[in-house]
Amino acid sequence: MNALNRKDLLDIKSLSPEEILLICDTAKYFKDVFTRDVKTVPVLRGKTVCTLFYEPSTRTRLSFELAAKMLSANTINVPVTTSSVVKGESLIDTVRTLEAMKADYIVMRHAASLAPHFLSKNIDGSVINGGDGFHAHPTQALLDTYSIIEKRGTLKGLHIGIIGDIKHSRVARSDLLAFKKLGAKVTLCGPSTLLPDEFEQYGVDMTYDFDELLPDLDVVNMLRIQRERQQGSLFPSIREYNLLYCLTEERFAKCKSDVIIMHPGPMNRGIEIDDAIADHPNSIINEQVTNGVAVRMAVFYLLAGGTPFKDEENQEA
Repeated sequence: MNALNRKDLLDIKSLSPEEILLICDTAKYFKDVFTRDVKTVPVLRGKTVCTLFYEPSTRTRLSFELAAKMLSANTINVPVTTSSVVKGESLIDTVRTLEAMKADYIVMRHAASLAPHFLSKNIDGSVINGGDGFHAHPTQALLDTYSIIEKRGTLKGLHIGIIGDIKHSRVARSDLLAFKKLGAKVTLCGPSTLLPDEFEQYGVDMTYDFDELLPDLDVVNMLRIQRERQQGSLFPSIREYNLLYCLTEERFAKCKSDVIIMHPGPMNRGIEIDDAIADHPNSIINEQVTNGVAVRMAVFYLLAGGTPFKDEENQEA
């Protein structure tokens, strides 16, 4: 594939396996750029990237902003809580104001599913989905995919478990699509109240028994309990959740010796994952954060019309 050939990045569903691999291959080059002494390249010089986050974010927003700066773009962070949004300004009017200021890229996180899709149809600039409702978080899925490829070379044939609050997780929905498109077997695991039957439509396995599943997994992808999205109590107590679904040292002992441990963050240590496992050599949680910058640099570059880097260019970088 020679280019991404699209204006926006809205979800994983619309990406082909070839496009996912193109982004991951491009991220290899930008990870080298990001981790060397001189960390900038002039790919987006003269362009403006705006981050518009209607929900709280640390890793995703900072990662996008850093990626844009590494590419020499001008960056604008719109603090929604102190903008005209609190005065009742509509989403489309807010973004048209940014477009009038010549923003070339708008990275948006919104509580409403498909809000970025609506936006993309109404403005000329590129829209990148930083997470919408329960629907999608495409760049998180891309960085998770890249992180596994970096360790194993491929996802084909791997058995990946996604564990925890599946119901409220846009990460889970995007991850499982990306993983399956690249040939992995995916099993979802969590309490029955957090693992609704609707996920059967994705063609994945589902189980409530974490202990039985663990020995079969090549990758364990733990999810955060999203208590801010839950309405009512969906499990008896944090203590019971910890007993059944926390990745403890005792459970880790059941895993394959080369198992990969992942978490999109932020972590609830001691609830979803023990400190010792979060910081274990098999954990790539911090590497996911680093890779997130590289993947987002790749997304900006490819949406700008950038073409794939040749192997020799990667070697020379």
